[in-house]
Amino acid sequence: MKPPQEAPPETRPASRGRRWRLLAGLLVVLVILAVGARLAWSWLNPFGETATDRSQPVLLESIHNLSRFEAATGNFQVVVDLEKDAAFLPDAVKGSRTLFVGAGGVDAYVDFGGLADGALTVSPDRTEVTVKLPRAQLEKPNLDNKRSYVYAQQRGLFDRVEDFLSSSPSDQQELYLLAEKKIAEAAQASDLRNRADQNTKIMLEGMLKGLGFEKVTVKFADET
Repeated sequence: MKPPQEAPPETRPASRGRRWRLLAGLLVVLVILAVGARLAWSWLNPFGETATDRSQPVLLESIHNLSRFEAATGNFQVVVDLEKDAAFLPDAVKGSRTLFVGAGGVDAYVDFGGLADGALTVSPDRTEVTVKLPRAQLEKPNLDNKRSYVYAQQRGLFDRVEDFLSSSPSDQQELYLLAEKKIAEAAQASDLRNRADQNTKIMLEGMLKGLGFEKVTVKFADET
């Protein structure tokens, strides 16, 4: 009895090549099906959103020349506790209470554009100079949106229903304005302006001495 004959060796590579081609074709089909399913879902998904930026170009309205020295900056934080109550209804029905954390900075500056005549006097031998400056002023508070947020909020039933039905629910503008007001008051009561006066004085003394003046006197307009 003759033993079974094996397939010729030269036919094995051809069979292996067919299997690889079949596997590659199957992978291509799976990739096409996956991409098609993803596109179909993105097209059929009723909850999908797309964002389109149709903003107009930025318009330069004006340019102002600045002639002032930013001498100091104060960083402040305040917790605004704003409560609104109805006269004859309990808070659970009508009313709200919001805790808002407001954080921002206030710049103090000296306006060199406001120097009076004779504010700068130089001695005949040009070795001494006297400068009279106005006192530092404070800019408006600049709240940092990244560090300002609503910490907690309680609202009555009517307020929640009103916000739900309104096409433009109440924003946080009132909270921001109240935080700015409190920060401005705190900046006025702080030592920020005095620090700005001293920083400006030190800056001018160093600059004028660097120009060759041996004696530099920096005074403020309200000083004798």
